[in-house]
Amino acid sequence: MRLILNLIWLILCGWWMALLYVLAGVICAILIITIPFAIASFRIASYVIWPFGRSIEMRRDAGIASLIGNIIWIVLIGWWLAIGHLTSGIALCLTIIGIPLGLANFKMIPISLLPLGVRIVRSGEVYPGYHT
Repeated sequence: MRLILNLIWLILCGWWMALLYVLAGVICAILIITIPFAIASFRIASYVIWPFGRSIEMRRDAGIASLIGNIIWIVLIGWWLAIGHLTSGIALCLTIIGIPLGLANFKMIPISLLPLGVRIVRSGEVYPGYHT
């Protein structure tokens, strides 16, 4: 089931959302001070391109630097990516087959807004936030 969902995801919205994260990472890598944002962006791009079977876990030991970095991220880049997930999720929820994909898009909004202090882990869940 995960393979089918990941393939449909990849075709419908995964490739272009991952491309947006890679673009954000390249822009952040140009400036020396924003390299941590670039690393987080590339990490999230790998999650966004193949999300089913993985989930997001908050790191409680992230610290104040992570909080400050997340605030800067939201102002500069995060809200654009969150809008991309929101519009893609709404469009996918208009069809019955797209509902799980749209819900997965909505579950990615928090990581698009707060990428620092988060890690991506393998899970037994069909899509992030859905427990069987």
